[in-house]
Amino acid sequence: MSERGGPSLAGRVPGGLWVVVPALVVLGLLWFLRPWLQGLVYAVYTTPALVLPLAAAAVPFLAFGRDTSTSTINAAGTLFVVTLVVTSGATGLFAGETLGTATLDGAETATGLDESDPANPRVVTRQVASRYASNTLNFPQYRVTNSDVTVYNGSVYWSYALSPDGLWNHFTKRQHGTVLVDMAEQNADVRTITGDMAAGMGTAFYNNHRWRTLKQGQYLVNYHDSFMVVHEGEQYIATPYTSPEFHWLPVPYTTPTWGGVALVDSDGTVRDLTPEEAQNSEVLAGQRLYPFSLARDRVAATKYRNGIVNTFTSHEGEIEVAPVPGEGNDQPFYLQTEDGPKYVVAVEPYGEAQGLREVWTVDARTGAHERYSPNASLFGPRKATDYVRQAARTTDWNRFQPSEPIPVVVDGQLYWEVRVVPEDGSGISYVAFVNARTSDVTEVETTPQVRQFMRGEPPTETEPRPADGDEPALIVRRVAPNGTVLDEMAVYGNESVSVVSGNGSDAVAPRGGDD
Repeated sequence: MSERGGPSLAGRVPGGLWVVVPALVVLGLLWFLRPWLQGLVYAVYTTPALVLPLAAAAVPFLAFGRDTSTSTINAAGTLFVVTLVVTSGATGLFAGETLGTATLDGAETATGLDESDPANPRVVTRQVASRYASNTLNFPQYRVTNSDVTVYNGSVYWSYALSPDGLWNHFTKRQHGTVLVDMAEQNADVRTITGDMAAGMGTAFYNNHRWRTLKQGQYLVNYHDSFMVVHEGEQYIATPYTSPEFHWLPVPYTTPTWGGVALVDSDGTVRDLTPEEAQNSEVLAGQRLYPFSLARDRVAATKYRNGIVNTFTSHEGEIEVAPVPGEGNDQPFYLQTEDGPKYVVAVEPYGEAQGLREVWTVDARTGAHERYSPNASLFGPRKATDYVRQAARTTDWNRFQPSEPIPVVVDGQLYWEVRVVPEDGSGISYVAFVNARTSDVTEVETTPQVRQFMRGEPPTETEPRPADGDEPALIVRRVAPNGTVLDEMAVYGNESVSVVSGNGSDAVAPRGGDD
């Protein structure tokens, strides 16, 4: 009773509501914050073997008539931990063997490697591209983040999000655009597309694409690295993802499969695309769609080709993905070939051997795997960097490093293309092509020479010049706002310069020899 003799508030409210209302509030809060909980939820969802430790923990309670004494609880906890450790190790091994077997069974056997595309050479490493993007940035409130590969107007670029810089801007601003660094140009060729993204990268959660994707798209999937896409002047964020495939024997476990691509446009709308829909999307035409890490994991899992026990005993036929030097980057490498975009993974024999055992190529759009096993004895990417060091005896290897050796096929012959970069990643010093059979090293210094080599032509000492002039009549330089010279072009007497504005209109400068 209340002080005035009436029923108290507690007496007027049914007792159950005191439990139901707070529970509903908590559930509503958890539902709103579900993007933050996705990692934990997904980990539990993809670990069906948890039922075994839970079942083991229940045994003491069932055996002692639901006794809740300290000894029973300790016994249950011990059984849970021991069973969890054992099942975790077992499920990892079974998952690896299943994934590797499926990869081998589904892969085509290639008799050779696809010829590399000379029009789209991979010259600029990730480390150098990041330096180029930062050096040319002219937005004091923003920074470049999320380095990845994208295709723009038919050429391959390193892409970056123009994300807010600093604590205040992080919470008050959105992603302001996309920075593109041409992968095929040795000198800095940087383009910036501006425009705020309603849900972007490197922002506070309420302006972040991942928050929006987990709200509007698939939830019980594993989202991989996101990358920027620029299509017809509009910006998009594409995120490939994998879905779990469940297996129940001999113990419950899961393996990853390609689930699709989440596509976020500039106004924050999320489209969940199946692999087939992504391949048919105009926005994603020519883009890579298959997750990088899934390609690597599937190839790495083929080490179980002779069984799990073999990987702990004799290691017969066992392989490993070749470790390669490269600041912030590793296999697989994305390459343009005459048969389309591919991921390439070079594998070596298990152990200290550095010979080339296999080269796996994965279609970057469909995920189709091919395995090439060379008939002749070839050396792998690690050894290629050693030959580059031996060939360049005057290079100060305390200040320079070989980086990202990638396979290049020219006239059916395999070469390792090694970029030599300064330790600070300030540019590309030169490019070395190492013959994988003979170990001969060909060094080139310019992008035109790279293209010449990839066309099967002997690289010239300098870029070809018109016959009617020994010296250029005009030098055109691209200069960043901070004064850095980004690129330089020589114009000769029989040539003209065409300046194309952003709207496509042309303004033709006079011939170099007319002034």
